Amino acid sequence: MRLKSHIFVSSLLRRVFSLGGYAAVLRKGAEEAGAVFVRQRTRVGTETLYAPAPQNFFEEEGDTARRFEVRLRDVAAEAIDSTLSSEIRFDPDCWIVEIEVEDCGDLLDIVADADR
Repeated sequence: MRLKSHIFVSSLLRRVFSLGGYAAVLRKGAEEAGAVFVRQRTRVGTETLYAPAPQNFFEEEGDTARRFEVRLRDVAAEAIDSTLSSEIRFDPDCWIVEIEVEDCGDLLDIVADADR
């Protein structure tokens, strides 16, 4: 069984704060199974958007991990806003979490582009 979205988000917030970063929920989605999008802001003013990885990145049917792909990397805030607006129209139950850390490191399970 996959970890509920609200528990995953709560855990992510605590882990970011423990690293000395900042995190906030910008949009609260469905508590049980809402898709989670992570908006990472950097000190230089650019942002990266992490989105749920497509299903082909999951090894087995019973795989319960939450994996992410980089949807946009080092772009202006307006590009992230536009993409998230489209995602909200498509899935109004999604979560949007903003984090401010220099490196996501072990915070998210990010799939590599080469795996596609």
